[in-house]
Amino acid sequence: MKSIQRVIRGVPQHWVGDGFPVRSLFSYAGGNEFDPFLLLDYAGPHNFAPDEAKRGVGEHPHRGFETVTILYQGELEHRDSSGSQGTIGPGDVQWMTAASGVVHEEFHSRRFAKEGGTLEMVQLWVNLRSTDKAAPPKYQDLRDEQFPRFSLPNDAGIVRVIAGQLGDAEGPASTFSPINLWDIQLTGNATATLTVPAGHTCVVIVQKGSVQVNESLIHAVELALLERSGDEVVLEAESESRVLLMTGEPLGEPVVGQGPFVMNTRDEIRVAIADYQAGKMGRLD
Repeated sequence: MKSIQRVIRGVPQHWVGDGFPVRSLFSYAGGNEFDPFLLLDYAGPHNFAPDEAKRGVGEHPHRGFETVTILYQGELEHRDSSGSQGTIGPGDVQWMTAASGVVHEEFHSRRFAKEGGTLEMVQLWVNLRSTDKAAPPKYQDLRDEQFPRFSLPNDAGIVRVIAGQLGDAEGPASTFSPINLWDIQLTGNATATLTVPAGHTCVVIVQKGSVQVNESLIHAVELALLERSGDEVVLEAESESRVLLMTGEPLGEPVVGQGPFVMNTRDEIRVAIADYQAGKMGRLD
């Protein structure tokens, strides 16, 4: 059984743009212990009144990593300088590979803004190896019906496999390095034992309910970082709960970041800033 390395609790909320009230459960600014994961923002649940305003985050760049947006409630619109665009709703995922550089924007959809409602989502940043940071941008528009469901033994719940593999269920997301991303719904009075790769960074985020994670009680919007040794995670839920479990093979490379750019050296950051200013990452019309 994996030991708990630490638990993150009581993270204050702040706004990203005017559309995303988030709690940053971890960030690369605090070190590289979550390698290959760089950042995780949990947004909401937050109720928005009907509004004609275009809420969200306007045009901005990224280079050197990927952004993964998992939407639970609400509706979002995405557009980027590679020509990709899309609208995602509850259960959908957008996986944007910034890599060599992209400019994009994220807003509430026009329909969601007009009707109002609850927004709840996770945005995860995934680092890329130095050799992959020069890859062309890519956009994966993944729909809820694409994700295979894995039934946990003893009716303990259901796992949507977004990336990686659980049993015979293989997630549709294409990744540059070995990653598992599992969206887990647990029933009440349930215990589930999951086997994860030894040596991977392993993170468990409880989104709803309270869950005993390898004998440590984790409440809603709290995070457990597990030791890389060991290969077993035990989840015990007294009531219906939702958990996001992710594992990733550490890249073991230097991480140097500045805002929307994450590279390996300070010189590469300077180049990224200059390239963006020169329009080499493209623009949105």
